[in-house]
Amino acid sequence: MNFIFLVVAFLTAIVLVTAAIVIAKLISPRSYNPQKMEAYECGIPTRGKSWMQFRVGYYLFAILFLMFEVETVFLFPWAVIARELGTGGIISILFFFIILVLGLAYAWRKGALEWK
Repeated sequence: MNFIFLVVAFLTAIVLVTAAIVIAKLISPRSYNPQKMEAYECGIPTRGKSWMQFRVGYYLFAILFLMFEVETVFLFPWAVIARELGTGGIISILFFFIILVLGLAYAWRKGALEWK
């Protein structure tokens, strides 16, 4: 019985997503011009080539920032119920901190946090 529900839910999801994509393609406005394909930032016309290569260090730094930012967001729910968790909660959050610090130490050791 649970398997049938899972299959029906999966098929319904596929049909709804496919229908949404098809309807969007059918009713979306179509106007193609060269100006639409230009890079746009803050209303300022671009100078030089729009497609230029950025250093990987910027992306790596941004990914590391997002990764540690998301991990610290997990601390808020823990902080709200810290007293109710007792010793097990303290041990689990210490384990979380150890993993977080090891990840930071690894990124630091590999030089991912240095601007060159």
